[in-house]
Amino acid sequence: MKTTKIILMSSIAALAVTSVPALAQTAETEGSGEEIIVTARRQSERLIDVPASVSVITAQALADTGAKNAQDFTALTPGVTIVTGTAEAGDTQINIRGINGARDAESSVALVVDGILKTNTAQLNQNQGTLRQIEILKGPQGAIYGRNAAAGAIVISTLKPGDHLEAGVTASYANEKTIETSAYVATPVGDNAGIVLSGYYRTTDGFYRNILLNKKVVDDQEVGSVDGRFVANLGDATQLDVKARYAKLSGASINFNAAFHLPNFAAANPAFNEDVDDHPFRYYSNIRPTNDQKSFDASIKLDHDFGSTKLTTWALYSNVKQSLTADGTSADFARYIAPALGAPTNPTNLAVQAACFASTAANTGFPVNAPGFIGAIPVPFIFAPATGSTFGPYSPTTCDGTQYQVRNQKDFSGEIRLASNGNGPLSWQIGAYYLNISRFVGVSLGADLGQGLIKELYNAPGTANPTSQLYADRFKTNVYAGFGSIDYAPSSKFKAGLALRYDIEDRSVSNRVPNVLDPITGAKINPGLPATGSIPDQSKAFKQLEPKVTISFRPDQHTNIYANWGIGFKAGGFNNSGSSATVNNNFNIPEIGAGVVVNDQFRKERSSAFEAGIKGSLFDNHLTFDLAGYYTRVTDMQFFEFFVGSFGLLRVVSNIDKVDVKGVELNATARIVEGVSLFGSVNVTDSEIKKNASRPYTVGNKSPYTADYTINVGGQVEVPFTDSLKFKVRGDYRVTGPTYFHTVQDQTRPTLFSQLLPISALGLPAFVGNANYSVAKRNAFGVMNLRAGIEGNNWHITAFANNLFDKKYINEAIPAIEFGGSFISPGARRLAGVEVGYKF
Repeated sequence: MKTTKIILMSSIAALAVTSVPALAQTAETEGSGEEIIVTARRQSERLIDVPASVSVITAQALADTGAKNAQDFTALTPGVTIVTGTAEAGDTQINIRGINGARDAESSVALVVDGILKTNTAQLNQNQGTLRQIEILKGPQGAIYGRNAAAGAIVISTLKPGDHLEAGVTASYANEKTIETSAYVATPVGDNAGIVLSGYYRTTDGFYRNILLNKKVVDDQEVGSVDGRFVANLGDATQLDVKARYAKLSGASINFNAAFHLPNFAAANPAFNEDVDDHPFRYYSNIRPTNDQKSFDASIKLDHDFGSTKLTTWALYSNVKQSLTADGTSADFARYIAPALGAPTNPTNLAVQAACFASTAANTGFPVNAPGFIGAIPVPFIFAPATGSTFGPYSPTTCDGTQYQVRNQKDFSGEIRLASNGNGPLSWQIGAYYLNISRFVGVSLGADLGQGLIKELYNAPGTANPTSQLYADRFKTNVYAGFGSIDYAPSSKFKAGLALRYDIEDRSVSNRVPNVLDPITGAKINPGLPATGSIPDQSKAFKQLEPKVTISFRPDQHTNIYANWGIGFKAGGFNNSGSSATVNNNFNIPEIGAGVVVNDQFRKERSSAFEAGIKGSLFDNHLTFDLAGYYTRVTDMQFFEFFVGSFGLLRVVSNIDKVDVKGVELNATARIVEGVSLFGSVNVTDSEIKKNASRPYTVGNKSPYTADYTINVGGQVEVPFTDSLKFKVRGDYRVTGPTYFHTVQDQTRPTLFSQLLPISALGLPAFVGNANYSVAKRNAFGVMNLRAGIEGNNWHITAFANNLFDKKYINEAIPAIEFGGSFISPGARRLAGVEVGYKF
């Protein structure tokens, strides 16, 4: 890491005296003197006593910021970034200090709600009920919180019923017809029990429109959820906690445009070599993209206090069904005009070609994004320079086909844990965990005859939407784990802890693709299919011991000097069967020579992480701070890749053999005077790929999806008018540093165009089709959120503006290296409105 960068970023934070979540370290102490209690190690303790970096957003901070979900929480947390909802609602990837949750693999961040570990990554950005506190832990937490906590954990506490009736309702309206409401009621039921009911609803037209369909079909969304909780004391020592939730979402999907990175084409049209940050987003697909998600989960938790020990056991059932439909990506590679290029004909591909030609003629001159254009015929312009076309993906014609994706998962999990009650210098816990997952993933590409999309993974030739490529697999997983920890405090100043967990993940995959031919090309509908029969089943067990060691020294009651080391683990798994054959047949050929290694089975990820820091308070608790440094070595980091070509599209997980990550983080909060607070943070992360057999030329590049730095600065002012009325204003400004989204960064690589140009009508040498990905980096950007309003004892009226200055930025750029460009999704634009709330 460059020393100057560390000094610069640290100086900014120090001068601002300012972390939004670090503010949470003292948010409840402001005006009350109360200390924040967290469960960061599955036991209640003061935040300052935790020997690790923990960002806490209290109930008051949640209300002040309007934060409701993981996207909001991560924006308030240094060293944490998120990509969510770009492809579908359940598609969420959180990066903590350089470790990212690869799309289509397991998450790197555990989600724990009211003590129960949720196992489906689709739930990471769902509303989780009436929130009371958020804790974001950084670094490997598997030894404490279990599965998929390699990068950290998000620990959520929701409202529990008390001994009196409590209720509240909040509603807001903002631009783009954005309506959001939430309500809850908590009430005792008899002397020893109570219930909580929560509801949430949000609808928006979104920020973008489809200029062909002229409807809200780009980023519109409607979501609703209902949560119920029943808590009962079964005697003096036993508590029962039963929860259930149902959520439903419908809206759009695949919020992407494409940008080409072909510098040798730029002389003809500069848009062939476009920086992803400069792209003007326009949408015109002829297929209405949809996204549907339904989720249900129910849990039961039982706590029994034996006096010196406490038994906790829980069970969780979860069922999440999600699907998407969208336009295709392959028009520029002539998949659906095969007869026009001399391929064998049959009734199906003749019908497909006819629809493609007809739709092209109907849309000739339609203003597609540059450098695209629709010529007289859909043949790629390199084969027909005078009359051909350049569409890009998601075109207004039928020539790019359709896509339908299904991702359904059912899981059942349970845990039993026995822990000491913490009296005395020694505390311990021991337990066991089990999880069963049944997951089905299907990705289907179909021919577009202009008659709409059929929501089935396989449609036979002769139908209105015949399937031309299919990946479909049933994945099953059984997880067995044992864990334990021990903490010893020989004095009030010293404390040490050791936690251990041993995981066994037994995984299998069964292919569900019929052994049939693609009616368009005549090839196998899945490249992995043998001559006869089906793709064989596969199975593999992934095992890992995960230790966590912590030490802390308390020189005084206001300071904690700590260090910790731990092992993070994510099990390996299986890509959709046929993925390796698709890559080898289309890219690892002499004409391209991509040299990329993709396997149907990807390896487990293992990380070794060390952290040291100091946290404390000064000036009678008017200034609190948390300074930490960290170093992590990741072995076989799991990484998402996207491939596009004449074969269609492919999503896979690959491995990066070795990545080193190191960084520094500073958080501070200052109470200037009564009612005036400043808060801020800075994180600087330096990462480097040390070894990558999948793409050896990327050694020396940065860890994908990792921002070079994040900066949070903000302030809050409260002005009392009377004892029961006050004015409150709060501003939060977040800067996210430069970010690469792929291992390929400043390199020049051959593409499909490198293969096609020498045999095209242009007759150009192969190197002219090479792509350079230095323009695929997202530049640093800052977003300002502002809230201001008046509050009474039980009501509030607040005006808000998220992204106050309407900053244009991209949410994600997914380079498809051998395609010659990136698929990019825009960030949220300004959302301004008014919120009202009442509680009693």
